[in-house]
Amino acid sequence: MLSSSHSEALQTKHAGIDARLREELGRPAPDAGMIQQLKRAKLRIKEELNQI
Repeated sequence: MLSSSHSEALQTKHAGIDARLREELGRPAPDAGMIQQLKRAKLRIKEELNQI
């Protein structure tokens, strides 16, 4: 079982990636590769959080 501080760090990282994703999607010409990369990173963190 991971510590709560690790869980909090993952949640913070997830929120940061979510903010970057929203920023990228708000651009006039969003980078599809970057969007895909951010979504994958977000999903990996979410899966790790669900295992806690």
